Amino acid sequence: MQNTALSYHRFGMPEKELALESGEIGAVLGPKLRARMALSPINPSDLIPITGAYRHRIKPPLVAGYEGVGVAVSVEHGSDLRIGQRILPLLGPGTWQSFVDCDSRWAIPVPDYIDDNTAARAYINPLAAMLMLKRWNPLGQRVLMTAAGSSCAQLLAQWAFALGAKEVSGVYRSREHRATLEQLGVRPVAIDDIRELTQLAGYVDLAFDAIGGDVGRVVQSGMRKEAAFVSYGLFSGKPIASNRRGPSLARFHIRDQLEDLTPVRWHEWFNEIWQRLRYTSLPPTTCFPLANWKDALSLYRQSGRKTKPILVLS
Repeated sequence: MQNTALSYHRFGMPEKELALESGEIGAVLGPKLRARMALSPINPSDLIPITGAYRHRIKPPLVAGYEGVGVAVSVEHGSDLRIGQRILPLLGPGTWQSFVDCDSRWAIPVPDYIDDNTAARAYINPLAAMLMLKRWNPLGQRVLMTAAGSSCAQLLAQWAFALGAKEVSGVYRSREHRATLEQLGVRPVAIDDIRELTQLAGYVDLAFDAIGGDVGRVVQSGMRKEAAFVSYGLFSGKPIASNRRGPSLARFHIRDQLEDLTPVRWHEWFNEIWQRLRYTSLPPTTCFPLANWKDALSLYRQSGRKTKPILVLS
């Protein structure tokens, strides 16, 4: 069986370090299943590890990619899963390849009412948004999000409203995102309008920041002490400078939520995610064959892009 994977052997810029590699793969070993991958999105969480930001936790060579949807082509005897079933083969090897072997306990079946395009994006951003809103309840709150054009921020906005948020504001960098935010009911705020951003920070009860750096500092330092400020990303590549003003900084990372996780709880999370995604608006996608991965990354890098690049893996 021939497998093609997008791998990296050393840390650096993804455009330079990623390379397609092909080779034969053997039989499935242990209590695992094998999925023929169909689609996988490109997220910041896929590219940041390649740069070496997490070199204390991971070591190349590795296949890139953390999520995607595929079809089971081999399952262990006695498994509840069946050959031909659509699944998310998660918490295993990288997903940017033709076939993925994963522990069947962590493989998530995809319901019939969820299409492949949605299923491919059902892990990283939906799980982060859902768990953050469970921990920081938006009911009756005035909510602010930075990086509001991102997929995760738009999930946060929609689900915060569904959970009873009083209002939601979003900080955007590119004007192309303004109309989308308004359609979602989000009050758009330009990232370079420091005066409005400062005033808004003093007004909101809860902020989710994915930028860090100067923008994160302006928001946090402008908020009331009793408000909540959540840092879940550093798109700027810079941490938030410590200050004595504003609320304490609370950090959220998906990997922290996976510690001591049981398969039962894992499946419960996705049962809830599937129900949420049935009624959620996701950004449109642009698909690229795996061989054209550089074009996919080029789209990903475009400022103000309105579509999500998706790799077609088989």
